[in-house]
Amino acid sequence: MIGSIHSNFRMNKLEMTARILKAMDNPFLTMLGHATGRILLERPGYEVDLDAVIEKAASNDVILEFNANPYRLDLDWRWLRKAKECGVKIAINPDAHGAGEIDLVNSGLAIARKGWLESKDVFNTLATGEVIEFFKKKKAKMTK
Repeated sequence: MIGSIHSNFRMNKLEMTARILKAMDNPFLTMLGHATGRILLERPGYEVDLDAVIEKAASNDVILEFNANPYRLDLDWRWLRKAKECGVKIAINPDAHGAGEIDLVNSGLAIARKGWLESKDVFNTLATGEVIEFFKKKKAKMTK
């Protein structure tokens, strides 16, 4: 399951962080989408403690989305690097709303590299066996 904030963007930093961290405690959550909710040149990201989000992602094996749509580029490359340093997998996604937008994923590759991401850090470049192992580990945590 992918979880993303789609409403109540004006919460203060403590409230928004608590909201996201609570969602990340759901054992069915596998990925957090657009972690700041920003839309470049249109809407700033909501206030959130991304250090806490990255720490929670690391401890709960939650993948963080890097939204490669050029109007989002969410997460910023500096947070991609921090996530990598903490062992958090990143999924590079195009935020496509139609088949013609799938290639938007390519616009994020340079930003991902700027964040020092390598293929081993990117969930959607892992070998099938590695993806299966990730979900087996997630499932094992859910049954504890």
